[in-house]
Amino acid sequence: MKTMKWAAPSSLAVAALICAGCASAKAPRGPTARATIESRTGSAVTGTATFTELPTGGVRVRGHIEYASPGTHGIHIHEKGDCSDPEAKNAGGHFNPGGMPHAGPKEMKRHAGDLGNIEIKADGTGDLDITSDLLTVKPGPNSVVGRAVVFHEKADDLTTQPTGNAGGPLGCGVIQ
Repeated sequence: MKTMKWAAPSSLAVAALICAGCASAKAPRGPTARATIESRTGSAVTGTATFTELPTGGVRVRGHIEYASPGTHGIHIHEKGDCSDPEAKNAGGHFNPGGMPHAGPKEMKRHAGDLGNIEIKADGTGDLDITSDLLTVKPGPNSVVGRAVVFHEKADDLTTQPTGNAGGPLGCGVIQ
């Protein structure tokens, strides 16, 4: 019977193993808040919105909507985290701590809550994925926590003051 000798791994091999473990590690995530969007104004709309603070600044907003009519719909953060009214009237106006005019999410001067539009496909679903430099998840004047995310019946025209003419709310969720 032959015996095999064990050879110690080289320092290069050890370093390669350590680095291989690093590649599978996930990037650090910042504070996260979430809203469950429930139907309002007699609609069947449901969905979710997740707000993740980025290490480089700003917040990534990811939303998913279901059971909505196909087409373009406005989606905004509103100033109050109260969706208790059947028409979401308690959510207040658009979240606007900077006192700016209503505009699209790519404009320099805009409400912090201006997320723009979400496109709903023929199957009634749609997804939003944008980053906003005007929002935070951490406590502070631009924090989304304790506010509401509202999905509207029509497209936001990105110009009409102060709401973008997006129509009534079809869905509302408190951001926690």
